[in-house]
Amino acid sequence: MLRRLLSSAPVALLLAAGLTTAAHAGEDPIGNDPNCRGQWLAVTTCAQDPGTPSASGGSNHQASSAAETGGSSTPPPCTYTKLVPQPPADNLGWDGHKPGDKGAVYQVYCPDTMRIGVSWIPDGGPAAPPVDPEVLAHRAVDSMKLVGPDIASPQAAGTYAVGVPMWLWVNQSPTTFGPNTATASAGAVTVSATAKVASITWKFGDGTSVTCNGPGTVYQASSGMKPSPTCGHTFAKSSAGQSGQKFALTATSTWQVDWTVTAGAVDAGQFTEVRQSQSQVGVGELQAVGN
Repeated sequence: MLRRLLSSAPVALLLAAGLTTAAHAGEDPIGNDPNCRGQWLAVTTCAQDPGTPSASGGSNHQASSAAETGGSSTPPPCTYTKLVPQPPADNLGWDGHKPGDKGAVYQVYCPDTMRIGVSWIPDGGPAAPPVDPEVLAHRAVDSMKLVGPDIASPQAAGTYAVGVPMWLWVNQSPTTFGPNTATASAGAVTVSATAKVASITWKFGDGTSVTCNGPGTVYQASSGMKPSPTCGHTFAKSSAGQSGQKFALTATSTWQVDWTVTAGAVDAGQFTEVRQSQSQVGVGELQAVGN
């Protein structure tokens, strides 16, 4: 299992558990090796230094990530650096194993998603999981073909009035609002991802915007001039003088994606995706009619 380190705070916890080590004399200082991406104390992760995990060495190696995924592109491979010295027996990096087992704990760096963590790898076994699970989660989302909001109101062909509450809502489908679920696999690892719109930000072209959590409420004639209870806007000026006599409207959806490994080492995570739609809205002035 890849134990992720997502910030400096978890790193500090790991160090407190006994992963500190001193730099060895004669080692190239970080920055002199063009293949090295960075250094976590004395542990250096090098992207192009293939090797084989061994009980005595500190060699780095790569895992070819997506050769068997069937995807159109291969993400950058994760790199693995054996921790020297090894962490204490109660450290989570052992993932149920213990010192003396035929394997070791390695630092894992996945450049495609910037994930850093630790993982136990058996001696002579596979170099590492075939791909970072989060890469598979993104691949699953790509297969969903998510698009921007399907704007139901305001209608591009409609005409609206200054000072009159406008109700905003969108049509819902798996590709425009969710939920939408898909899976992606690489070797023995399978990830399931579920995407759903968490919020929609409306920009009205008049210098104002509003963010709504949800699809909005469909207007009913019985509501009269009442404002929308969930998502709405009131224009303070007309669209006269704008291109085509209409305001340029933009609706941007933020999708929340939750993913989990359903086959392979236990792992899970979350990220967001953004999609956008554009439309136009004509806004006129109400005219008073005299007797």
